[in-house]
Amino acid sequence: MYYWSDPANVPAGFGPTVLTLGNFDGVHRGHQQILKQLVDAAAARAAAAVVISFEPHPSTIHRPDTAPELIMGLQDRVETLAETGIDAVLMMHYTRELSEHTPEEFVERVFVDALRATAVVIGHDVRFGRGNSGDLATMEELGRRFGFDVLAIEDFGASLPAEHADDGGERRWSSTWVRESLERGDVQAAARILGRPHRMRGIVVHGAARGRDLGFPTANLGPDAQGFVPADGIYAGWLIDAAKVRWPAAISIGSNPTFRGVIRQVEAHVIDRPPEEVQDFDLYDQCVVVEFVDRLRGQVTYTGAAGLIEQMRRDVDQTRAVLSTDQPSNR
Repeated sequence: MYYWSDPANVPAGFGPTVLTLGNFDGVHRGHQQILKQLVDAAAARAAAAVVISFEPHPSTIHRPDTAPELIMGLQDRVETLAETGIDAVLMMHYTRELSEHTPEEFVERVFVDALRATAVVIGHDVRFGRGNSGDLATMEELGRRFGFDVLAIEDFGASLPAEHADDGGERRWSSTWVRESLERGDVQAAARILGRPHRMRGIVVHGAARGRDLGFPTANLGPDAQGFVPADGIYAGWLIDAAKVRWPAAISIGSNPTFRGVIRQVEAHVIDRPPEEVQDFDLYDQCVVVEFVDRLRGQVTYTGAAGLIEQMRRDVDQTRAVLSTDQPSNR
């Protein structure tokens, strides 16, 4: 898959293309429906399927105080987009200057001059250009002017069956729904919406070593880790190291209330390694992925280490049971 960060980087003569435009945070099932239609439309036209997206998220520029926490970092977003079968991603650096382009200026510069678009796949609620002044009608008028078709799709695909929806009814796939699920620690609901387990990515840093002292050493993600942090609690999941090896793990999110901690941390205890390998298992300074399968419980404050150790043993047993029936992804 090709990756460009600026329209100027697109090779001269690349195309023809079929495009879609969006933030695609999470690349959830609704996004996947759009991307499938994009790939199919491109194949039918013997064109390249191209996604145009933005980094950072526009909300961090226009309303930083209320911008939503992103579901995934840039690396995971690009890798997940690549898995949909598209041919290229144009990840444009979003600035206030870019936001001031009129719909016509943006389309002519990016769609026409850089990517030689023959068709654009978009939703009926599309907004683009200065002040979000461009809509579906605008895109259709620009398509007639510049010679590309506009393929409008009805929605972001089907919702979850009623029994899985929070309110007992159906709901449109959305990044907001994923965030709401993660905020309450329901990583299983988030996985149903995403179509895969939620994950975080970050560098393993040194912590207070309390887990090691208690017999449960952990890999602590640094403060710059990417991905939405689920609600505090204990989770069963997987740790994927720099060599792409998947390790079963009990994952803790919280501030270590038993020890009066104040800094919220994400830490993973790899289980079931042979005793002779435990001391040599060094993940410090590695970039690892933590994948969440199920939430076991919330955070609890204990009066001493003994009660915490006993609970951690139960957490490991429960993690082992949960993961014994989990079919990990191949990513």
